Amino acid sequence: MEVLWRQGKPPNRSETSEISSASRDPMRICVIGCGAVGSLFAAHLAKAGEAEVWAYDVWKGHVDAIRTHGLELSGAENFTVPLHATSDPEQLPRCDYGIVATKAIHTRTAIAQVAAIFDNNSAVCSVQNGVGNEEIIAKYVRFVIRGTTFPAGHAVAPGHVAFDIQGDTWIGPFEPSHTPMTKVVELAGLLTRSGMHTIALQDARGAQWTKLIFNAATNPVGALTSLDHGSATRFGPTGQLFEDLIAEGKAVAEKLGIRLHGDPWAFVEKGANAPGQHRASMLQDVLAQRQTEVDFMNGAIVEWGAKVGVPTPLNLALWTLIKGLEHSWGEPE
Repeated sequence: MEVLWRQGKPPNRSETSEISSASRDPMRICVIGCGAVGSLFAAHLAKAGEAEVWAYDVWKGHVDAIRTHGLELSGAENFTVPLHATSDPEQLPRCDYGIVATKAIHTRTAIAQVAAIFDNNSAVCSVQNGVGNEEIIAKYVRFVIRGTTFPAGHAVAPGHVAFDIQGDTWIGPFEPSHTPMTKVVELAGLLTRSGMHTIALQDARGAQWTKLIFNAATNPVGALTSLDHGSATRFGPTGQLFEDLIAEGKAVAEKLGIRLHGDPWAFVEKGANAPGQHRASMLQDVLAQRQTEVDFMNGAIVEWGAKVGVPTPLNLALWTLIKGLEHSWGEPE
């Protein structure tokens, strides 16, 4: 089945940019980076049908498969849904919301490519790993939403993503952008009604740092040992290392005055008890010899720890080891 453009053809950006907010119909949302996590959001939003959903990704094989057969999810949920997909930013129409789900290392390139589709009434939300993405996005768009999400998956094949772990998403205004809370609430409502339960918070830093601390423990350990999440949690030495890394991250957050949104260890246990053998995203990157997000995870904890005077030797050690591993894929001297 060929997925048809709902309005006959991709709207021209110059035509849509002049349409007023009051007369625009339907609402449009662009998922920027439609890999594993981005596909979870795009598929659910498209299935709900409240907004016209666009997926933007440079993985042309994935985009072509979505355009031809729709986007398939399997695992925690099983369905296939048609939606707009493109690797050409010139095909994207003006959008009310953006959801950035690229790897953190690609944030600047991705948002620069699509920034023109957002106007002064649009808001762009990051659901990425680590911290520092919102600062990058804010250089290109007016309203930015801070976000963090716990659902996880992995690509099975072009056009097909496995939904490995279900969970909540938390979003809130990125403070320097003065994003209206009404936009946060509207986006949270759209996502929740689509099946991606999302909580709107006045201050989402606590949720973001909870995910950061969880990721900075589980991701590099999984990447260095090749253990899936559950095995690494249950193996005594690596399980203890998780706890020690979490303690460092919590000490930095406390010194920054950030109140965590739950205990990071609870999310470690949830991931460990999820069906299947979920591999951390950093392990997936290492196996494919791709650059990881360690700079935005352990590197960020080390950087903030240095700023506030909290030692983070374990995070520094894991950052160093992962960077050394990345270096080995090139031509080390």
